[in-house]
Amino acid sequence: METTKTIVRSPQTGDQYVHIHHKSGLEILVCEMEGFSTTEAMFGTKYGSINTQFKTAADHDYCTVPEGIAHFLEHKLFENEDCDVFDLYAKTGANANAFTSFDKTCYYFDCSDNFKASLEILLSFVQSPYFTPESVAKEQGIIGQEIRMCDDDPGWRVFFNMLGGLYQKHPVRIDIAGTIESIAQITDDLLYRCYRTFYNLHNMVLAVAGNCKVDEVLEVADRLLKPCEDQKLETVFPVESLDIVRSETVETAAVGQPLFHVGFKCAPRTGAENLQAQIEAHIAMRVLAGTSSPLYQELLQEGLINPTFSSEIFNGDGFFTVIFGGESRDPRAVRDRIAAALTNAQETGLDEALFNEFKKSTYGALVQELNNVSSVTNSMIASHMAGCGLYDTLRVLSDLKPEDCNRFLQKEMDIQRMTLSIIEPAK
Repeated sequence: METTKTIVRSPQTGDQYVHIHHKSGLEILVCEMEGFSTTEAMFGTKYGSINTQFKTAADHDYCTVPEGIAHFLEHKLFENEDCDVFDLYAKTGANANAFTSFDKTCYYFDCSDNFKASLEILLSFVQSPYFTPESVAKEQGIIGQEIRMCDDDPGWRVFFNMLGGLYQKHPVRIDIAGTIESIAQITDDLLYRCYRTFYNLHNMVLAVAGNCKVDEVLEVADRLLKPCEDQKLETVFPVESLDIVRSETVETAAVGQPLFHVGFKCAPRTGAENLQAQIEAHIAMRVLAGTSSPLYQELLQEGLINPTFSSEIFNGDGFFTVIFGGESRDPRAVRDRIAAALTNAQETGLDEALFNEFKKSTYGALVQELNNVSSVTNSMIASHMAGCGLYDTLRVLSDLKPEDCNRFLQKEMDIQRMTLSIIEPAK
């Protein structure tokens, strides 16, 4: 396999980046941003907390691993046989970190100089796993404490209780870090198996943006990337209907005012269809309940919400959820008003003036993000793993019409697929 380069341009803004199919099997995305002094690099694998069932071409059956293992693996990769990786970054002056989400794990750094040395550290340690029974046992205690802290976080609980009310079987309903019981099942052998499966370069992406050059990135990649065979990785999720589990979940915690999440379960999509639905839902929710909407202003004036109220689209492999959340003295009244506003919009259509206002402001925010090194790096990784390109969002948004959003409301926002999660003050 030979290394090939393709220039990807935005017809809307004229911005561009280079998409490289590297001979090792890795996809590399480089956005040279003239005039910027900082650089960010992110090395990611399409492996998150939801990927607990998988097989490769060499496997006869699907393998099921404990929940939380992707996050556990991320923690352990920072320790190699000789030292802690953060000690290496301290010598180059780079700021480094990592994260595991529901559908990806990414390792990254940003720097203002010594870029090549920091990139060498990134590519080296992510390709050099080192696990022992002793280090696994130690990490089980550390992550166990992290899980307990999250369990005590009301904002975390209200979110996962909502997901538990919507999803019957999909692993998105499980905390990214897993449970105390699930991480107790993790062994060094299991970590190595997951590493070999998901940290294969054919399942990974390297994104670099800012004060960098394509040839500079390629020189380090050519030297340090270890070529491998495509394993034909397959992941699978339990069959999930659109029916929800329950319409309401209530817990108590040490909060001053009730916290709530209202979630709608929508049909999951992939690739371009997922991006289209995501943008339709985002604009529709801003028109329906954004700060300029009649619903928001009425709820605010009546004291039913405060400025914490917002909406978001939460979607990925096998799940698509529209969420409203915030603080309220009466979450059930807020839920009912959202349902009423939604029903009215389904019948009469969204306000076109508000649609145009939010479409323009969203477009402007996206263009602004193209001038932010970190935003470009993160967006290149996220869009590629979702089967799209960095500039596809701008293109889809440019073509968006009110009837697209109205159609999404009518087909996907079913109040029978709505759940309410509340965290009430402990008495």
